[in-house]
Order: sequence, then structure tokens, then C-alpha cells
Amino acid sequence: MGKRSAAALVATVVAGSLLTHTSNPRAEAADTGSGAASRAAGALGFDLDTVTIPELQHRMAKGSLTSSALTRAYLRRIERIDPTINAVLRTDPTALRQAAASDARHRHGRARGPLDGIPVLLKDNVNTRGLASTAGSLALAKHPPKTDAALVTRLRKAGAVILGKTNLSEWANFRAAKPTSGWSAVGGQTHNPYVLDRNPCGSSSGSAAALAASLSQVAIGTETDGSIVCPAGMNGVVGHKPSLGLVSGSGVVPISAEQDTAGPMARNVTDTALTLSVLTGDEDTGLSGDEDTGRGRASAGASGGRSARELTRPGALRGKRIGLWRLPSLGPDVDAVMSRTAKKLRAAGAEVIEVTPPYQERLAELEFPALLSEFHRDINAYLATRNGPRDLAALIEFNRTHPAERTCFAGQELFEQALDAPPTTDPEYRAMRAELKDLSRRSIDETMAAHHLDALASPTNPPAWTTDCARGDNDVIPSSTPAAVAGYPSLSVPAGSVGELPVGLLLMAGDHQDAKLLSLGASVERRLDAWRAPRYLPSVGSGAAG
Repeated sequence: MGKRSAAALVATVVAGSLLTHTSNPRAEAADTGSGAASRAAGALGFDLDTVTIPELQHRMAKGSLTSSALTRAYLRRIERIDPTINAVLRTDPTALRQAAASDARHRHGRARGPLDGIPVLLKDNVNTRGLASTAGSLALAKHPPKTDAALVTRLRKAGAVILGKTNLSEWANFRAAKPTSGWSAVGGQTHNPYVLDRNPCGSSSGSAAALAASLSQVAIGTETDGSIVCPAGMNGVVGHKPSLGLVSGSGVVPISAEQDTAGPMARNVTDTALTLSVLTGDEDTGLSGDEDTGRGRASAGASGGRSARELTRPGALRGKRIGLWRLPSLGPDVDAVMSRTAKKLRAAGAEVIEVTPPYQERLAELEFPALLSEFHRDINAYLATRNGPRDLAALIEFNRTHPAERTCFAGQELFEQALDAPPTTDPEYRAMRAELKDLSRRSIDETMAAHHLDALASPTNPPAWTTDCARGDNDVIPSSTPAAVAGYPSLSVPAGSVGELPVGLLLMAGDHQDAKLLSLGASVERRLDAWRAPRYLPSVGSGAAG
């Protein structure tokens, strides 16, 4: 067998186990939802809520499905459902032409891989040729970029259908001291599909909400600290923050080159892993190996010499050691979800050990000042490539003179503090970033070594808070910080709910152990079986929020 990326290999094996199931618990759960996906199932012969990319490619290979039909189905869902959740800013007018080109490749046996013909939504801070790419700001709305971000080039080369752009927290939540996640001047407020007056978290709000509502097969988010995994957890989907540098950041609106990464989001780990394999390219995954023997390059220690088949087989959790960081500050209802999660993992043969990673207070103290300096440097470099304000000072002035930028919250305190922050050449800044890197990596490495762990786990998010522009977010969520600052991978999978509101389980591992983490995440996902379709409830009682 030829060499393949670890992410693609893992996803193929996981999908194989899914395809052998005679019943689909996800499909059964979806029947209690809105019913819109069930109507799509009648037309397509399967449920958009639950179908995986390998299942779609199997149908395309047989000729029983075309990318054009799949793309039309998602476009119809966007037209019908998105007015309720406001997750998609714009669709790509060339989407059906892209799909038709994929159909021609499939007919002639020239499909480019697992994403050929698969609709993908992109967060609106990812440069997309010919489509407005705004970071949610009116300052960038009039002049679309002339070139694609590097990750979009990879998606197009793989044959993916660029379906459109998703709303986000404006400037990825790095403008105001008390922002409202999911709001941008360009797109307004994105709503959580589970309970519409609740927040979707941010900043990849639209990507996560769109996936929860089955408006695309996969989506791309970005993260500096929590912006992929928190929306994934709060909207009941899967989100992977890759190891730093695994996915190119070229052409993505930045906060900090020291922490920023784009990453895949989907309704299941299978699709997430397949999308990562395209975003990185086969040569960049950290592991290539033979499915049966496990031989191959393992420079990142992704599998420890074991095959993906072994890592994702039934019973693959047996003997795994998982360190549970409970974070009781997120409330007793979330803690109860973690207790149920630990019980299920132990029943599958995993050893769950309670841990508390060190150095968290110091990380919280240092991270924000470092990001201010890095944002000033990196946003100036990015703005110089776009038509509009040419630097941070001009952007601050734009916001002062455009009232539409202040309709939810007026503040731009972070912009102003970044403008006055020490440059990244300053010795004090450099010492601060060096300490951050050291302590964040030690917080994970030392904890895993001391307890001989395969991964760390923690709650991804609290139950979604009520969206309120006057109050702003209620989002002190420390679980994402160690991996985000260290540049290590993290993966959120659905763990359960507090009332109607989803809670995710955040898994973390060491540097460039993305394939290992996805393998473990696939096993955890199957064991917890926590996904359910949203019901688009207008509101719930205050007790449901915990």
C-alpha cells in the first residue's frame, strides 16, 4: 500500500467502522431535530446531519450522487435555515460550477481525493479570491482579495467546493475589552442553533453554527486561543486546533504568528481528519505509515509505531491513560458532564486520572500583553496587503468615524492598547514570550510525563450564555490556553449537554501529535456518542444554563 497522511489514514479506518454499522445512532438522534435534514435525506437518499465524507465519496464513485446535487442541497439549506441563525455571510456564485467540474472528474475516474466535490465553508478572515474577506469589519468589505490564502489554494487543488464565507466575531474577538462573540459589523449576530438567544462562542462562530445546522459538510475556523474549540463545543460539533505551523497562515487575518492557526471543523472526527490531511498536505502531517504494519516516518511520535487500524479499532480506549482537568470553575452542571464522561471512558477500558496542569496563573498573566505586541506587528503587515486602512492607527480611526462599527459594542480598547504596546523587538516582550512558550509546554509535557498520559482532557466550554451586547461575553474559559500558547494540538468532541446546551470535551497532546490525538478523539467520540441535532429553540429557562 502506498504511503498516505496519518490524518487521511485515520479517517479512512474510522469511516470503515462507521460504514459497517447496521444502525446509525446519529441518524436516529437527528430525527428528533428540525426535520429539515430529513427532508434533504428524502431527496438525496441519506441524512445530511450524519453522513460522512467517505460515505459521500462512495456514492459519488458509484454514480448515485453528484457534487452538484450535494452542493444544491446545502445551498437550499442555507437559503431556508440560515435566516434563523445568521451564520453564512455570503455564498460563492461559482459553487455550482466548481461542483460540475468535480462531477466531470468523478465521471472520468480522475477524482483528486477525499475532498473532491465536498462543500466547504470558510471563516471570513481567510482570504478568498473574488469573495469579500472582511474579518467582519466594514473596513475590508469593499475590496475582495485578489489571491487565495494558502489553505484555500490547497482546498481548491483537492477539488473541494468553496461554498461561501461564515460570520465571525469581528477581528476574531481582538477589538474590544468586552466584545460579544459572533457579532460583526458586516454580518450582525450569529445565533446558537440549539437555543437561539444563546451565544455561539467565538471567534469561529459562524463556522460552528453552520455545521451544527448542517449548512456545509465541513468548515474552516481559526484560533489564537479557544476560537476553534470553544465554538465547536458550544455548538455541539468537532473542532481541531492543529499544532502551530502545520497549516499555513499565509493570507489569514492575524492576531499573533506565535499562536495563530487555521483548522478543520466538522460534525464528526472522520471529516475533521480528512480535511486536516488536505490543509497540511501529505508531507506535513507528522506521520506517514502503512495501514497494516504501522511502519513509516513518525517524527512527531503520532502513533508510537502502531497502525491507525489499531488506534481506532473497537476497544481502542482500553489501557489509554487520560488526565482529566475538571475545571470546577465552569460550574457543577459541567462538572457533572465530566463525571459522566469519565465513567463512560473507564467503562471502555481507559484509565482516567484527575490532574491539574501547573503554571496556569502565570500563563494568564503573560498571554494578553504578549498578544498586544504581536497583534500590532502582524495586523500592520496584513493590512499593507489589502485595500483599506493601511495600519492599525488608520483602522482605529475608521472605527471612530463609522457608526455601524459600534452598533453592538463601541469599544476598541484592545486596538488602542496594541497601538501603545512595546514592539516585538523589545527585550521585555521577548522575555515574556519566551517564558510563555516554556511554561505552556511544560504545563502539558510535565503533566503527561508525571502520569504517563496519552492525552489531557478538560471541559471545552460552559453552557452557552445569553447573548447581550450591553454586557458582552461571559467567557473566562481556561481550558484552551495551555495548548494554544504552547502551539500544541487540541481537539473538541461533543461530550454531553446541560439541558439543551452542548458541552464539549477538549483533548490535548504534545507537539505535532495531531494524528495520535485524532485517533484517540475518534475512539472517544464513538464511546460518548453525544451528538444530537439542534432544535432551534427561541429560549430556555435560566436553569438550563447552569
